Amino acid sequence: MLQISQQQRLLQKLTPQQIQYLKLLQLPTIALEQRIKTELEQNPLLEEGVEDEMEQNQEDGEIEAPETEEPTNGEAEQKKEKEEEFSFEDFVNDDHGDSPRVSAPRDDEERDEIPISAPEALTQKLTAQLQLADLTDIGMLVADEIIGNIDEDGYLRRDLDMIVQDLNLSRKLQLTVAQAELVLKRIQRLEPVGIGSRTLQECLLVQLEARNFDPRLKEIARVMLEKYFDEFTKKHFEQLSKLLSIPLPEVKEVLDLVSRLDPKPGEGEITTQENYVTVDFIVHYEEGEFVIQLNDKNVPPLRINKEYKELMSRKKKNGVSSETKTFIRQKFEAAKWFIASIYQRRDTMLRVMRTIVDKQRDFFEMGEGLKPMIYKDIAEVIKMDISTISRVVNGKYVQTDFGVYELRYFFSEGISTQSGEDVSNKEVKLRIKEILETEDPHKPLSDDRIAEILNERGFNIARRTVAKYRESMMIPVARLRRKIS
Repeated sequence: MLQISQQQRLLQKLTPQQIQYLKLLQLPTIALEQRIKTELEQNPLLEEGVEDEMEQNQEDGEIEAPETEEPTNGEAEQKKEKEEEFSFEDFVNDDHGDSPRVSAPRDDEERDEIPISAPEALTQKLTAQLQLADLTDIGMLVADEIIGNIDEDGYLRRDLDMIVQDLNLSRKLQLTVAQAELVLKRIQRLEPVGIGSRTLQECLLVQLEARNFDPRLKEIARVMLEKYFDEFTKKHFEQLSKLLSIPLPEVKEVLDLVSRLDPKPGEGEITTQENYVTVDFIVHYEEGEFVIQLNDKNVPPLRINKEYKELMSRKKKNGVSSETKTFIRQKFEAAKWFIASIYQRRDTMLRVMRTIVDKQRDFFEMGEGLKPMIYKDIAEVIKMDISTISRVVNGKYVQTDFGVYELRYFFSEGISTQSGEDVSNKEVKLRIKEILETEDPHKPLSDDRIAEILNERGFNIARRTVAKYRESMMIPVARLRRKIS
């Protein structure tokens, strides 16, 4: 049986303006610049320029003048003369080609980007080399498919059988895996040599074959990589010495030879744009004070177009449809909220950055002494939600006197010392790294021994924690760090 009832609930929903502000807040500087350019293109009421103080005071007032106010005779004549200059409809239909748009002067030297040549992708380099090779049309088709499946490290991660199967089905060919193998071998010998290898073993063997090394050592290295690759990767030097029937000093010569090969032939093919970090904040320590700047010199100041604003304030809009008036009003509101969101974003970001500097004052002064800190610590100070702090921190960078750091670097868990102080786990990782840099490479330290050293220095830390931190820093176990004389 159907029942009708009433319920009273309290719901919290974000307005479109709040959603816009949160989206802008999480954008890094480069993305914000692009977002502003897009908004300038889409909204005719928005333009670059500094808002006059008088206009800013009037911005929160009524869009249209009250109907009850009657102008004086002199004001009416002036207004009539001004309206006769151009009508609202003429302005709306104009393409703004000759309209007097007044904007603040811009610093072209700061705003304009320095032109750089278009980078050549790795796939383009390989294709260009293959065009000089003696390959048939079908061979080029196979080569294109193989190159398209090479990852950023330079390895072919997709099975060659699947590539052949797809080509046979889509192109109605009768290729064999053996034919595709021949094409793959041609690709692997292009520059960089070893590109398109399926395993590290294959990659090293291809490079070894192409390099001009000592013939004897080269042959020993080939046998080692082909037959005793497992012992090589695990650094079982004594076993290699017995299996290859050579003394340990000669094993070292062979390993030195192999170390000159590139295990990631595709690495380093990164364009200038991809390898460049644009900082969002700049923090300097000058005369006992921190100078905190938001890196927004390329973010233009915004304001609402003066001509549109004047037209909207008129009581009469001759010959203008209601749809046009609605469109203009919507664009005006959108421009006003966008400008407000930009200012609110700037204020929030600076408040977060100032609080981070206050909490990590020792680090910004001396470059060390990072303290444990979580998002909640910042949120409580500036009276904002943790999710807001997360949006500010994520993907943002700061330039300090000691280098460029991602904001997330300053947030970490704490570890107690024997003196009762809490230190950041990043400080502990730094101490582990310092210990390993001074260890004897012939007798590397175990995780147990590292934990003992840290405890002697006042850090309460267990062996498993040392292992976890070592692995997070991509440092191998003691056995794999061992070197031979």
